[in-house]
Amino acid sequence: MLIGGSLSKRGGANARTLLPLRKAAFPMLKILVVDDDASVRGAIDNLLSSHGYLVDTFVSAEAFLQSADLQEASCVIADVQMPGMSGLDLLKHMRIHCHDVPFILITAFPNEGLRARALQAGAICFLTKPFAVLDLIDCVKTALS
Repeated sequence: MLIGGSLSKRGGANARTLLPLRKAAFPMLKILVVDDDASVRGAIDNLLSSHGYLVDTFVSAEAFLQSADLQEASCVIADVQMPGMSGLDLLKHMRIHCHDVPFILITAFPNEGLRARALQAGAICFLTKPFAVLDLIDCVKTALS
């Protein structure tokens, strides 16, 4: 696809140069998924990819923090309970280091105290596994708006 001007058969002095459409003009939104459960990572990756998002997955918060993708994140979806650093601790770490990327926290072990702490720390959404596909999509849309 081309943008930037009109076509001219002769290419005279008044003809505008046509530029190829570059990816940079329309950057893809990258969602980073952090969960120690491979089946959850895969399911979220498949779901979000089918909705047009670029997705990268990580087995732990520590692996996520070592990634170059950290700077390209449009949204992070993280499990609360993981070995090592928890999703809530990851969110707090990101905020302390001035990363304001939207966070969605997910957990199989919900309680109202944890939910309150997650939202107070800055999570956009707090979902309980198993969650409805549309609930996650709605949270991602909210996070990106």
